[in-house]
Amino acid sequence: MELVKVIKQSQIIKYVFFALIGTVLLAISSKIKIPFYPVPMTMQTFVVLFIGIAFGWKLGTFTILLYLFEGIIGLPVFSGTPEKGVGLVYFTGPTMGYLIGFIFASFFSGLFNYDNNLVKNFFKIIFATSFIYLLGMFWLGSLIGWDKPIFELGAKPFLLAELFKILLIMFFVSKIIKIRNFLN
Repeated sequence: MELVKVIKQSQIIKYVFFALIGTVLLAISSKIKIPFYPVPMTMQTFVVLFIGIAFGWKLGTFTILLYLFEGIIGLPVFSGTPEKGVGLVYFTGPTMGYLIGFIFASFFSGLFNYDNNLVKNFFKIIFATSFIYLLGMFWLGSLIGWDKPIFELGAKPFLLAELFKILLIMFFVSKIIKIRNFLN
């Protein structure tokens, strides 16, 4: 009985360690901007999908929630922090819908099973990613008004870069899934 308790404790420590590593990767990915036309690209959505696929839906979702909690309490982990504010004030700004979409993207990318079928994997990853943009545009429209060109402001400039990140993760999904196998 004592052995079972020790094994469960070590498993929890391993999960917390990986979740913290995931939040660090997310914070770093939010700060590195890659020149891309018309809008600079960060690798944050790539890391969100990576976390979902590598960690599975439970640990992946927990990692994203932990990351959002870190940002809400004032740690400068979000893309525009600290220069554009920190904490709850920044979180509830124009990017809140996208940040909440991270939860769903990680959940669905972690829920799916992946195989060697690139087309099926592509559509699974597109489905997971769509929540980031749908929730992001919904929140943006609610915040700035639906009379504004929401799609042109909140999605269109990022689609080419997003396609690049989706293709990148799709081609490495068989390697990424090995991390999930290690965690289980």
